[in-house]
Amino acid sequence: MNNSGDLPKIGLALGSGASRGWSHIGIIKALLREGIEPDIVCGTSVGAMIGACYLAGNLEKLEKWVLDSSRTDVLKFFHIRLSQTGFVDSDRLGRFLYENIAAEDLLIENLPKRFAAIATDLHSGREVWFSEGGIAHAVRASMAMPGLFPAVRQEHRWLVDGGLVNPVPVNVCRALGADIVIAVNLNSDVISRHSPKKPESDPGKLKGVLQNLRQTTLEYSSSFFPEGEKHEEAPGLIASITSSINIVQDRITRSRLAGDPADVVIAPRLARIGMLEFHRAAEAIAEGETCFRNALEEIRKVTGRA
Repeated sequence: MNNSGDLPKIGLALGSGASRGWSHIGIIKALLREGIEPDIVCGTSVGAMIGACYLAGNLEKLEKWVLDSSRTDVLKFFHIRLSQTGFVDSDRLGRFLYENIAAEDLLIENLPKRFAAIATDLHSGREVWFSEGGIAHAVRASMAMPGLFPAVRQEHRWLVDGGLVNPVPVNVCRALGADIVIAVNLNSDVISRHSPKKPESDPGKLKGVLQNLRQTTLEYSSSFFPEGEKHEEAPGLIASITSSINIVQDRITRSRLAGDPADVVIAPRLARIGMLEFHRAAEAIAEGETCFRNALEEIRKVTGRA
């Protein structure tokens, strides 16, 4: 349903959080089932990707892809070449975005709802809002995590992941006209004291195009796809970087939400899912739906849909 009369304009702020972002799919689907359709969608990093996908009409297509994908499918996105500016295969990522998120020529201003993706200016540290222009380009800039994805050129500046400055873009929703903002914070429990051990992955899956990268990616994949904590061992380089990113995301998120509070905050509990465990989409989507149900009464109250 569309807002009309005296009903407030609803903004949906979708936060950053890498693989935890699949929970956005469960939350959006649950919102729509309740007849609560956002008028404005703003997203950072994976939140920008899911928000753009939803407004472009590709959410079901993306959900099917992620539910059918395996750890091997995710690792195919990584191409280890030390001379490059990131681990991710940019060409493969581009194809994925055009096929599953938004067509290469689709513009933000042609979407049915107002949308913005948030990135960070690598030189000044300022947040950059994409509210017009190519959708896929905006998403790529918003999710350009330093060291993993290459920075994205935009006119005279280089842009990286928006989660560095604005992990949950509540203020952007309000700036675009939202009266009520529902925010999704994926970082509420990333500073976890105890991460449960999950079943070990089948080593036989690392075959084919990945075989030549196996040794190079071993530390990388084990850090982003944790098999369980070993506190007695010193953390490796990638593990230290991952934990540092989690700490920064947590602290910035707390600060930004304190300064720009949302009317409702949905906070899925996803610390058990590693940063790049995109193949665990079913868990993340289910957790998003569960958290939405827990917040439904409050959402109905603040949006006037009671």
